[in-house]
Amino acid sequence: MWVIIVAGGAGSRMKANMPKQFLEICGKPILMHTITAFIDACEGVHPVVVLCPSQLKRWQKLCRVHNFTLPHKIAKGGSTRFHSVKNGLSLLPDAGLVAVHDGVRPLASKETITNCFLDAAKYGCAVPAVSVSDSVREVSDKTNRMLDRSTLRLIQTPQVFDVGLLKKAYEQEYTMSFTDCASVFESAGNAIHLTEGNADNIKITTSHDFLIAEALMKQLRLHYI
Repeated sequence: MWVIIVAGGAGSRMKANMPKQFLEICGKPILMHTITAFIDACEGVHPVVVLCPSQLKRWQKLCRVHNFTLPHKIAKGGSTRFHSVKNGLSLLPDAGLVAVHDGVRPLASKETITNCFLDAAKYGCAVPAVSVSDSVREVSDKTNRMLDRSTLRLIQTPQVFDVGLLKKAYEQEYTMSFTDCASVFESAGNAIHLTEGNADNIKITTSHDFLIAEALMKQLRLHYI
C-alpha cells in the first residue's frame, strides 16, 4: 500500500509567512500530522510526499528540528495537482493500492483511511464523501435554483485506487475539469465508489480552517489521554 501526499501548495489564502502545510498545530507541522495519520492507520503503508523543489530544504530542516524520522519518499511537485500526482505515481510499482491525500488534511480518521483501502480492494477505487447539511442553490448568469441536498455529497481525500488503473487514467491529457483524482479516474471510463468520510476531515485552506483544525486536534488529544 502507498499514499501520495500532495503538499506542494504555496498557501496564499492562509496569508502566513510560510506554506500552510508547514504551519504548526499542537507543536508539529501539519504535514507531519498527516503522514503520521497514515502510518498509524495502516501497517506497511509507504508515504510519498510531493513537494515543490524550492520547499525541500525547509522540509528537511523541519524534520531535523522535530526529530521526524518516519520513512517517506519525496516526489517533485508539478505545475498543477494533476502533474504533481502523476510525478508521485511515477515512483510506484504498477500493482497494489495507492491513496492520494491532501497534505493539509491532518484529521482523516483511522476508520476513514482503513475503510477506503478496504473498499478500493473490492471496487478498484474508494472516494470518501460526506452529506451536505446546508441548503444549496445552483447559480447561473441570471438566475438561481434550489438543489436537493439529499442527492449531493462533499468529496474528501484520501481517495484510494488500484495503482495500475490510476496510472493508466493519468496518461490522459490534462484538462481544467480534473479537480481531483476521482475526476481523472472517472474521465478514463472508471466508476467511482463512494465511501463514508468523516466530518472532521477538513482541508486547511484559510486561517479560519486552521483554528478549527487546531481545536479539533486538541480535543482528540484530550480524548486519548
